[in-house]
Amino acid sequence: MKTLLYSSLLFFNCVVLAQGRFDSVEIKLDQVADQVYMLTGAGGNIALSIGEDGVFMVDDQFAPLSAKIKKAIASITEREVSFLVNTHFHGDHTGGNANFAATGAIIVAHDNVRKRLAEDPTREGLPVITFSDDTTFYMNDNDIFITHVHNAHTDGDALVYFAQSNVLHTGDTFFNGRFPYIDVNRGGSIDGDIAAAQKGLMLINDETVIIPGHGPKATKTDYKNYLNMLRTIRTNVQQAIDQGKTEAQIAAMASLTNAFFTDEQVANDFINGPKMRKAVFKSLQKN
Repeated sequence: MKTLLYSSLLFFNCVVLAQGRFDSVEIKLDQVADQVYMLTGAGGNIALSIGEDGVFMVDDQFAPLSAKIKKAIASITEREVSFLVNTHFHGDHTGGNANFAATGAIIVAHDNVRKRLAEDPTREGLPVITFSDDTTFYMNDNDIFITHVHNAHTDGDALVYFAQSNVLHTGDTFFNGRFPYIDVNRGGSIDGDIAAAQKGLMLINDETVIIPGHGPKATKTDYKNYLNMLRTIRTNVQQAIDQGKTEAQIAAMASLTNAFFTDEQVANDFINGPKMRKAVFKSLQKN
């Protein structure tokens, strides 16, 4: 009985701490085109298209933030979200799925996103429409083109391009102003991330507004600089591998990534210098 009581109290405290973490988070709205908004808070950036056909949303951050996100949406429309696209399966992009599904949102994602989310048998808010390669929505005077990019950040990433509004949401295949998170254990790879940026750049022009998975809104120049960073770091790490360097040695070689961010600059980031170099090493070793 004491063990059960202790476990219950521990679970309760963890829930309270998790919820408390988001109490001070503010959801900010930034109108980036006539009918498209970027929402920021905690977790992945959100894209929102609002028009006569309804509300189309890309990603939904963490579950405890759903009420705040819905309040922000209600400040610009009385309508509920009609369609919700997950750019990949990570919880900072899909945590609110169940909350939005409960108010009528139809969740859409790549096949592998549903498979990943369904690994948790208690998971609610699974995608009900999936695609293997590409799909297009015709809403709010936009051709909303969704395309899968293979083994980039994960094995289920998608880019979402609002053609007429000229806005691209990249999901976590683009981290603006920081090193990316390449989830090697769940299908991510440096080569796939490079290919994803190349594909995204093919879709856009110099006027495109880019909503990255994390970081401030970006331009085509920012995106090209990011691609250059990925290519350069890949080359540097591969050269170190060819010289016989071990994973631990490469993780310690700040010179491989210093041209973009020094280890001191990103010391407190989720992906710091050593983590970035280790991820690229592991990705190249899987080739």
